[in-house]
Amino acid sequence: MALQATPYKVELNLTDLDRGVYENLRFTVARHPSETEERLAVRLIAYALWYDEQLAFGRGLSDVDEPALWLKSLDDRVLHWIEVGQPDAERLTWCSRRAERVSLLTYGSLRVWQGKVLEAVKGLKNLSVAAVGQEALEELARDLPRSLGWSLMISDGALFVTDERGQHEIPLEWLLGER
Repeated sequence: MALQATPYKVELNLTDLDRGVYENLRFTVARHPSETEERLAVRLIAYALWYDEQLAFGRGLSDVDEPALWLKSLDDRVLHWIEVGQPDAERLTWCSRRAERVSLLTYGSLRVWQGKVLEAVKGLKNLSVAAVGQEALEELARDLPRSLGWSLMISDGALFVTDERGQHEIPLEWLLGER
């Protein structure tokens, strides 16, 4: 019998001072059986970082032809394709051909990935890549409750998440392009 996705109810109070976005959002997001809590947290951070009313979660791990998040036009063109993790150069090139803009929020041990993949995709003009600080991410993602309440603030490129355990500063480093 196949494992089922785990639903997480999210209440996100988003304050993005850099873009002038102030939203109280409530939604449910599914965590794939093979997805870690860290990856789920990164998907939520990416959602806040590139928030738009039309931004939607893709099937991601369930369907390789879809991203973690995407923004589509009314005529179904992909305006913004957002990946999370450490995809290979071939995947990023494939994504860049399908969307006007591609963003990657990466995490984990990046030394080898940067040397191998980032160097290979530097020429993609529609790609931007940011890295999440690993220690802060691990602390934020530890024992995520199924009912998540986050206040997330973005100010001068710095990201702060407040939850029931306190405030977490999540360092972001832009490796390629910009937000």
